[in-house]
Amino acid sequence: MTKFWSDTVRRTEPYVPGEQLNDPDIVKLNTNENPYGPSPRVIEAIQSELTRKLHLYPSPGVETLRDSIGRNYNLDQDYVFVGNGSDEVLAFSFMAFFNQDAAIRFPAVTYSFYPVYSKLFRIPYEQVPLNRDFSIPAETFFGAEGGVIIANPNAPTGLYLDVNTIEDIVVNNPDQVVIIDEAYIDFAPASAASLVQHYPNLLIVQTMSKSRSLAGLRVGFAIGDPGLIKALIRIKDSFNSYTVDRLAIAGATAAIQDNTYFRTTTEKIISTREWLIPEMKKRGFHVLPSRANFIFASHYKAPAEFLYHNLKQQKFLVRHFNKPEIDGYLRITIGSDEQMAHFLDAVDHILSSADLAVRD
Repeated sequence: MTKFWSDTVRRTEPYVPGEQLNDPDIVKLNTNENPYGPSPRVIEAIQSELTRKLHLYPSPGVETLRDSIGRNYNLDQDYVFVGNGSDEVLAFSFMAFFNQDAAIRFPAVTYSFYPVYSKLFRIPYEQVPLNRDFSIPAETFFGAEGGVIIANPNAPTGLYLDVNTIEDIVVNNPDQVVIIDEAYIDFAPASAASLVQHYPNLLIVQTMSKSRSLAGLRVGFAIGDPGLIKALIRIKDSFNSYTVDRLAIAGATAAIQDNTYFRTTTEKIISTREWLIPEMKKRGFHVLPSRANFIFASHYKAPAEFLYHNLKQQKFLVRHFNKPEIDGYLRITIGSDEQMAHFLDAVDHILSSADLAVRD
């Protein structure tokens, strides 16, 4: 029954996550998980923590992990906030920096949690249309009334704004907070984290689910001016002082510290992505120039929904968004070389069976 629902519940339209099928034979290319798993040091750190202090609360300040993240960016830990996944960090950020009397701006095609949080926290918003090629028109984010949030690289398109463009947006919103959601930044040329010491209104949000292979641990973080970090801590401590557990802290710290493993696996994914894109084009796909660990592709004959269902029958799960502007596209996670070779075999089978194969 819904009669006991509050007004907050009634106005909420929850985010719809990617499918999680209980099928060991399925190849999951729909939620942008890392095919290579975490660093062996992560497993060692978690096993060590299991035998030591699991009966004790974790540190509410998460100082060890904040210090490790800060060192990675040549920053003090005062510039770092850690939360239970980047979605939680984003939720805290909406509460900390956006108000109910001023509209924020974000792209019309982007991570669909942004309108969910806006409605949940009663924050008015403007969805800025993308250019015809799905690129973000940076100048339309100048002078936002209530603030800005942009995913970079954008999701689900995978398109990337360079650091100079991000800086232009920050400079042209001097009195509002600009949040750059960098969930996929480690597969792109450069992070805008280098700007946070120069702009007190810039907040960078990242996750350890993608490039660090810790989707199951739920660890996200923000990098920004200490004033912004203090605001996030105030929100967190008003909600739950212990949002990150001991195992997550231990594992994430080990992952951050093992940069050799991180670089190796990230470079593998980028290499596979750059090999896959021309292979998809040979098969009649239009593929956007991704800088993420996924591609966004549309076939010139085969409808995206048709491909989605047929790939599922072939034991490949990809993401199809049944939304205007993007319902002709599939978002396809970059797996291992072997997985993507088998994926292309499945695509070839589907296209040839439906007489949609590209012919010389």
